[in-house]
Amino acid sequence: MRILITGAAGFIGSTLAHRLLDRGDEVLGYDNLNDYYDVRLKQARLDRLTPRPGFSFVKAALEDRAALEAAFDTFRPQRVVNLAAQAGVRYSLENPRAYVDANIVGFLNILEACRHKGVEHLVYASSSSVYGSNRKLPFAVEDSVDHPVSLYAASKKANELMAHTYSHLFGLPTTGLRFFTVYGPWGRPDMALFLFTRKILAGEPIDVFNYGNHSRDFTYIDDIVEGVVRTLDRVPGPDPAFDPMQPTPASSSAPYRVYNIGNHTPVKLSRYIELIEEATGRRAEKRLLPLQPGDVPDTEADVSALMRDTGYSPGTPVEVGVRRFVEWYRDFYRV
Repeated sequence: MRILITGAAGFIGSTLAHRLLDRGDEVLGYDNLNDYYDVRLKQARLDRLTPRPGFSFVKAALEDRAALEAAFDTFRPQRVVNLAAQAGVRYSLENPRAYVDANIVGFLNILEACRHKGVEHLVYASSSSVYGSNRKLPFAVEDSVDHPVSLYAASKKANELMAHTYSHLFGLPTTGLRFFTVYGPWGRPDMALFLFTRKILAGEPIDVFNYGNHSRDFTYIDDIVEGVVRTLDRVPGPDPAFDPMQPTPASSSAPYRVYNIGNHTPVKLSRYIELIEEATGRRAEKRLLPLQPGDVPDTEADVSALMRDTGYSPGTPVEVGVRRFVEWYRDFYRV
């Protein structure tokens, strides 16, 4: 197939591109290479992709409607995976407009292009952040997500609502994936694993929020990409079991689905740090701090719907995943 991936220089996008190229798909990567984090890392991911047969690349932003439409016109994608977004919970407190530009205006441009260019299926990144103030664990796609605690989370919830509208009005098949704390080689420098590994190896103290007591459903990158591919290959139709008298946020009478994609095995942050210490052979100096605004204490994914519909089965324990990341980090940064 011809598949357009936005955010192709990103962590998940670049790994997904390799996976699709491996199976013979033709991939157009689309990314603006912004400086939210180190552009050299984004470029290094891209440099591994550009020599591969079947891969081409456009440098542009989602907000650039003309560039996006030109990419659709030239490449004529059959399916689209929208992973480009302004990420990060804490950064949304500092620069809220970046989230409206990329995650709302940019996503509208994606929806319009998919609608007018006859795309068969749009898969897009949502986030576990949409669960916000929810405290019932594990988080299930049937749960209400009406109480976000960051603008980032609100923008991802908005994406789900916008996608449903296009599925309903124009019959565009859409699938939203609520990612749960993705980690692994080539990961993002603003994420805990990357930050902690860098500082521990440099002998610097690490900031441990919520005094290390919160838990996260850490999900290894290969498991995430496997789930994305499985959903991409399964074009949703109207849910015959959908009951408008008792509606669920997870499906619809339109060709629309939302899934959690996680490891369904939460790990305490304190345990996560212990695993990094074991992999690096160094002890961490910890600065224990309270929970930060916009953060939630715990996450845990109920992935039963994704397993039922696609056969998804995450298989990488956190002990293995952390060790692989530290090995990659030491090799990439020569430390």
